[in-house]
Amino acid sequence: MSDTPPDRLSTNPRSPHFDMETLQRGIGIRFKGRVRTDVEEYSISEGWIRVAAGKTRDRFGQPLTIKLNGEVEAWFEDVKAGDADAAAETPEA
Repeated sequence: MSDTPPDRLSTNPRSPHFDMETLQRGIGIRFKGRVRTDVEEYSISEGWIRVAAGKTRDRFGQPLTIKLNGEVEAWFEDVKAGDADAAAETPEA
C-alpha cells in the first residue's frame, strides 16, 4: 500500500468515499495546525473536514455534521508504528 493517505475519506459506510482497509491502518488528521480525532470525513484538496454537531441526529439516526474549512493534513498512524518497529529490530553496533 501507499504511504500517502487518500485525498478524500469518510468513516460513514454509506459514503462512496468509505474505505475500510484504509481506515484500519489509522488516519491522523491535522486541521488548522491542531490534531483532530473527531473527523467524520475530510478532503485535502478542497480544504475541509466534517465533524459531528454534538449529539444531534437526523431522521435516519445518522449524526448531523458541520463542514469546517481550512488547511487539512493527513497521515497514516501505522507508518509511525512500523518505523519504530523497524528501528527496534535493527541491531546496534
